Amino acid sequence: MSLSETVGVLQKDLATPLYLQLQKVLRDAIGSDLVKINEAIPTERDLAVDFDISRITVRKAIDGLVSEGLLARRRGAGTFVIGGRVEKNLSKLSSFSEDMLSRGRTPSSIWVSKTAGAVTPEEALSLGLSPGSLVYRFHRIRYADGQSMALEYSTVPGYCLPSKEMAEDSLYEALDVTGFRPVRALQRLRAIAFTIDQAQALGIEPGQPGLFIERRGFLPDGRTTEFTQSYYRGDAYDLVAELSDL
Repeated sequence: MSLSETVGVLQKDLATPLYLQLQKVLRDAIGSDLVKINEAIPTERDLAVDFDISRITVRKAIDGLVSEGLLARRRGAGTFVIGGRVEKNLSKLSSFSEDMLSRGRTPSSIWVSKTAGAVTPEEALSLGLSPGSLVYRFHRIRYADGQSMALEYSTVPGYCLPSKEMAEDSLYEALDVTGFRPVRALQRLRAIAFTIDQAQALGIEPGQPGLFIERRGFLPDGRTTEFTQSYYRGDAYDLVAELSDL
């Protein structure tokens, strides 16, 4: 059954633009579970035929819902419901897994690599380590409810973990067990456009906007215990910070 048969046709004699009417139809379909999270909506062509409107109108409606974080385009697969944007609180030191669980979403990861080696000059500067020090490096793709969310590259000093294999679902959980979980962090961020390789890993279109966040986590004694560079999808995240003049 088509969406128009389920929720009704668009009213072309109304002052409300057709693309806004279609956005409401899609929101209502998602809100009533006609199209569920992680399911694909009908193609642009099918929606244009179903509602007797142009594909340009359909694309404008979908672009708006993608910007809102309600939908996400997956290259070669279609456009899927992702259940809204995630708010990342920059005032709270928490892991990706903790952020997702606190919002009722299920976190998961695909490990791209876990390696051990001598610290690089950049890592030595960021972590405050001597040349030749052992570090563990972790590269993974982060997901929430099966939807790709971010690329993450983390480096921790060798003294923080007994082995790289100890990091399983959550790196912060492993650091918590060994007593080396950071208690404060310094973060910097900037807007980026995803490269072809990054986009391919996340299943999105190259050039889509993203957020680059670099974090250095510190122990109570001031030592650096984490150096992480993350590339978050711009269509899935809102950054929130509480400000005060006190």
